[in-house]
Amino acid sequence: MRNWKNYNESLIRRGEVLLDFDVIDNWDSELEEMNKDKEGRKFVYPNSFIKLLGYTRTYFHLPYRQTEGVVREHASNTLPSIPDYSRICRRINKLNITISSHDKSSLHADNFVIAIDSTTGLKVTNRGEWIRHKWKVKTGYLKIHIAVDIKRKRILSLDVTSEQVHDGKGLPVLIEDITIKQNKIVNTVIADGSYDNNNNFQFLSFNGIKPAIKVRKNSRCKKKTNHYLRNKTVKMQKNNLQQWKVSVDYGQRWIVETVFSCIKRIFGEYVTAIRFENMIKEIMLKASLYNWFQNITIR
Repeated sequence: MRNWKNYNESLIRRGEVLLDFDVIDNWDSELEEMNKDKEGRKFVYPNSFIKLLGYTRTYFHLPYRQTEGVVREHASNTLPSIPDYSRICRRINKLNITISSHDKSSLHADNFVIAIDSTTGLKVTNRGEWIRHKWKVKTGYLKIHIAVDIKRKRILSLDVTSEQVHDGKGLPVLIEDITIKQNKIVNTVIADGSYDNNNNFQFLSFNGIKPAIKVRKNSRCKKKTNHYLRNKTVKMQKNNLQQWKVSVDYGQRWIVETVFSCIKRIFGEYVTAIRFENMIKEIMLKASLYNWFQNITIR
């Protein structure tokens, strides 16, 4: 049962952290570290301050010029100088964004049970459906692949591709990001039928991960070509699909769909960046901020 008093307070705190300019407390020390052994022009603004501006811009759907205006109004008396909108844009798109930067509790020792899914719901432009139909303009979509820790409802890994990339190809990328780059242990992967292929079952088996993947309706056991785990899963689902779902907690897959819904409701269903690499940066900012909000909510 949800504690509504604490939940309401966490929503209020979201606004506090987005306009919190306490980063200036470590302004000089962070700049000194960033400029150490740096050749050429020195940094004037620390990365923590630029990241805060990126979060503020993302959450309030602000253009870069209005983001500069926010800094002028709220921090002009406390900052040594105010960055202009073009510098804010350049620095944000050069940041190294990690989606777990604010999530200290994600370092717990438990084995992760993750749910994986993808969505093509983010448009690369927000010019409107009328232009699309009237002038035959193809707006295009981005496909977002994410892996979510079902225990804490936080994003552990994210990958951005074009809408033509099949869902099943995203599974190894997400898993390797968690197990190799982040050095975390994954116990079980829950995914729908779009991830049902022999390569994924073989990949999960090789990494010691339990697959909880719903196979396609026309799947058959093939001893010569299928991996033994896929044959085992096919047999179990053919015998009693509901019993298999209960045994692997397949119903927990709804959590990853809820995360997608939250991101769209909070940040919108489109990106404002023009270049693909900047689109990725914008989506990473949204995912990182979502995890930050989750950290506030759970406290």
